[in-house]
Amino acid sequence: MHDGTLLIAGVGGLGSIWAKRAHANCSNQCDLLLVDSDESSFEDSRNAHCLPLGESSDEGCAALPELATSHFLKATAIMEKILEPVELMILLTSLGGGVGSGAAPALAAQARRKGALVITIAAMPFEDHPTRREIALPAFKRLQDNSDICAQLSLDRLAWQARSRGVDWRNRPSWVEELVQGLVLTLGQVGLINLDLMDLRSVVNREGGATMVVAEGDANNPEEIFMKALSAPLASLEVLGASGCLLQLEGGRQMTIYQMEQVAEAFTRGLTEDAQVILGARHSDDLDGKMRVVAVVSGL
Repeated sequence: MHDGTLLIAGVGGLGSIWAKRAHANCSNQCDLLLVDSDESSFEDSRNAHCLPLGESSDEGCAALPELATSHFLKATAIMEKILEPVELMILLTSLGGGVGSGAAPALAAQARRKGALVITIAAMPFEDHPTRREIALPAFKRLQDNSDICAQLSLDRLAWQARSRGVDWRNRPSWVEELVQGLVLTLGQVGLINLDLMDLRSVVNREGGATMVVAEGDANNPEEIFMKALSAPLASLEVLGASGCLLQLEGGRQMTIYQMEQVAEAFTRGLTEDAQVILGARHSDDLDGKMRVVAVVSGL
């Protein structure tokens, strides 16, 4: 599945960095869109759709969401062409500044009007940045209203996890990369049990909130994988009582049906009795003895 059907979109400086890194892991399965007022975000982005906001590179949108929205709306005709084939857009952004808070909700709204499924990962400012949080909170509400799934990423938790690994949370957001790659490969590659956009829509369209997790661990230790999933750097994560779940299990060539059943049971035991569960599975040569799980839960 390609031909523009799947799109990773990065909005703002941080969103663009994350989108480029995530896209590099699955560039054969999806397209890339970058939106920013700073043209340095478009560096090292061959074959990407790039949308600069403003009349010149000197005209920024720092702390001015309304200005970013206005600049984005002037490019509606261009975006119509880019979004025409898109069936799933994964939008990455950071809120609290101008571009992410202003242009990201406008992009999500236009994509949904075109019929695309919109999955958003929106980073919230650090707790000790109250002014930026004042800008971010209403922007997040607008993103929620215009996304099928809108996961609120905690920069505090993301930075803490990055420090524990000795990496830079800005340039090496491993959790974000793994989740995006997992979603794209789930829908874009043939597996043992295939999942498609209809399966994803079926789960996402259930009444109530929805979120996503990703985890990797020992294929013989399903509880470890599940606990790793619950350590996701999301601002809030509660999966108990969900009524819908899409699970993609990825393991090495030696992955067994029993291992798949045990991991699936660990991820679904807290769902409602009549929950809808859709399962997919595929082999990956780089996961010998391990299993990677991407889970979308809904009806929260």
